[in-house]
Amino acid sequence: MHSYDKQYLELIEEILTKGYYDTNRTGMNTYKLPHKIMEFDLSKEFPILTTKSVAFKTAVKELLWIFKSQSNSIEELHKENVHIWDEWALDDGTIGTSYGFIVDKFNQIDNLIHNLKNDPQNRRMLIDLWQIPYLDTGALYPCCFLTMWDVTDGRLNCMLVQRSGDLGLGVPFNTTQYSVLVHLIAQVTGLEVGMFTHVINNAHIYENHVDALKEQITRKEKILPTPTLWINKDITNFYDFTIDDIKLIDYKHLGKLKMDVSI
Repeated sequence: MHSYDKQYLELIEEILTKGYYDTNRTGMNTYKLPHKIMEFDLSKEFPILTTKSVAFKTAVKELLWIFKSQSNSIEELHKENVHIWDEWALDDGTIGTSYGFIVDKFNQIDNLIHNLKNDPQNRRMLIDLWQIPYLDTGALYPCCFLTMWDVTDGRLNCMLVQRSGDLGLGVPFNTTQYSVLVHLIAQVTGLEVGMFTHVINNAHIYENHVDALKEQITRKEKILPTPTLWINKDITNFYDFTIDDIKLIDYKHLGKLKMDVSI
């Protein structure tokens, strides 16, 4: 079993056995623990679960929508057959002043790439989606709201901070897509990939996901090979990446697990 399945399933077991049980704004109770961390060396593995299937293409399409297109239009996602934001659509067909809107508003990708190329030891390299004046006019407060970037010995390291992490559905999706982002940014800045650290402030399991996650735990002895991330090496401009330039090779998994999203 590669590192991600191991770390993830250990966290699931820890929350199920030690988690604090209570209500939350969605109305679906959770078991939760604070301040959970997973860490991966992206030069050695691409973190995607094999003990269940993760929708890799959907994750990458959303990633490109946020950071490349810097869009808040749900219709743009529909053109890619992605409907993960439909439940949060505002009357104007957008998610308001969230995610891509904030990336564009403060020119955050361009600033990051400029600093990585020209001042790689800068200690202020981050992308911050938690912009207080725009929180209440967005459809949802950003969950993955902060990435902090570091260059050490030619390797690009990234820490993702997530205020709220749905372990059943959201976290596997987020780990995978932000790992892709590190690879993309590394390629266009001439760096090698390094460490990816995923910090979750409120790591929770919804009560209606417990049975599915217990089933996933039973799969932990079924070792599957780590897939390989392929990126089109001809792309040197971040804004030229398309979904066809990013593929997962030999991704084998143990099948889907049904879990409903809590709104």
